[in-house]
Amino acid sequence: MARKVERKVSWATVGSLAAAGAVTVLNATVGDAELMGSLPSLAQYAITLVVPPLVTFLGGYAAPHTPRLTVPPAE
Repeated sequence: MARKVERKVSWATVGSLAAAGAVTVLNATVGDAELMGSLPSLAQYAITLVVPPLVTFLGGYAAPHTPRLTVPPAE
């Protein structure tokens, strides 16, 4: 039997994809390595690495849990 993916996992995935897409579009639009202006490059790398997982976590945390069916034990 195929397991259904929980709604919270789906939303977390969509959130991560949206955040990564936004960073990619901003980087392509700006066209240089200084995406965030006066921040040092190390800080820029840290921010672009932390934001997508953070959005993923918040999306998974905020989405309601899909209730599981309880199956009585076999007799």
